[in-house]
Amino acid sequence: MIGTIRTFDDDMHKYVHQRVHEISENIAASAGAKADVKIDILYPVTYNDPALTESMIGTLKQVAGEENVMLVTPKTGAEDFSYYQKKVPGFFFFLGGMPKGQDPLKAAAHHTPDFYIDDSGLLLGVKSLSRLAWDYLEKQAKK
Repeated sequence: MIGTIRTFDDDMHKYVHQRVHEISENIAASAGAKADVKIDILYPVTYNDPALTESMIGTLKQVAGEENVMLVTPKTGAEDFSYYQKKVPGFFFFLGGMPKGQDPLKAAAHHTPDFYIDDSGLLLGVKSLSRLAWDYLEKQAKK
């Protein structure tokens, strides 16, 4: 069997892996068999530090306009950015690149055949990242 296990925090991640091992091995044992469970851990949980998010969300609202910034419920996507977040608090956000006028809640997801990127949003990305870096460093200097 091949699959993907994604969770919202490291403790849940460990628990789910433990339970997969236990359940698989016990079901196999009940039938007189043996289960060989191997789970490869590819990406850690991508987790936005709440304090950093709270501190920086205002910057995004200033740059992109408050109406263009929304906090969304956690997603279970795998992202290599999570390795950075293991070392320092992180703030991962989606820039957006759907065609103008499209409802963001109805836009095709990444890695789907209907996904389309409108690269006119890249300038906003550069402005956002530049301003986030500036504001973050400015806040750190005041500490």
